[in-house]
Amino acid sequence: MCWLSLQQVERFSQEVQITEARCFYGFQIAMENIHSEMYSLLIDTYIKDSKEREFLFNAIETMPCVKKKADWALRWIGDKEATYGERVVAFAAVEGIFFSGSFASIFWLKKRGLMPGLTFSNELISRDEGLHCDFACLMFKHLLHKPSEQRVKEIIVNAVRIEQEFLTEALPVKLIGMNCTLMKQYIEFVADRLMLELGFNKVFRVENPFDFMENISLEGKTNFFEKRVGEYQRMGVMSSPTENSFTLDADF
Repeated sequence: MCWLSLQQVERFSQEVQITEARCFYGFQIAMENIHSEMYSLLIDTYIKDSKEREFLFNAIETMPCVKKKADWALRWIGDKEATYGERVVAFAAVEGIFFSGSFASIFWLKKRGLMPGLTFSNELISRDEGLHCDFACLMFKHLLHKPSEQRVKEIIVNAVRIEQEFLTEALPVKLIGMNCTLMKQYIEFVADRLMLELGFNKVFRVENPFDFMENISLEGKTNFFEKRVGEYQRMGVMSSPTENSFTLDADF
């Protein structure tokens, strides 16, 4: 899905003339390229069977549920009759709804202390995608001629149905604290939150079924790239010979 975001961003950057917005779109393109590289490395790392790897790398052609998501996004990218406002809403849906179920399932692994490399990269990518969605909402708020609430609702609900269909196939097994029914509810919760960000009323009016998704923003640290070294420091290393000597004229 990253390359779809790239195509949409490239079209926006050609249409929008605001310098600050074009600058952000440039950063967004760089971020999406990093995400694509990360996903490729994850598949190479976790999937050892070459045929299965090929199947996943070509998911748009090999998996109908993924193709449906891609076709929906491509239709909005290439739609010459759709207004800028409609396409911004569709793009916010791609960034905010189409990724939400996958992110939640990986955060479920994090809650159980599983696969730290996968969950950490997912945490960083989800933060970026959230930023992209927020920026789309910001651009929408600055529009003078916005699409109607009914039109926005139609776009969002359509995206929700497609994502729910995808997750029905992707999550066929019931897990502890996560199943297809709860995931569908979570997608509706995310869609409601997006509707509020766009300045409209909620559509589904459901609660968040995943408590661990409520605490994500609270768990992050501003220095989350900083890691403590596991080894003990040897005595005398990184200290000068006079560091522990007694003196009466020290300069404080």
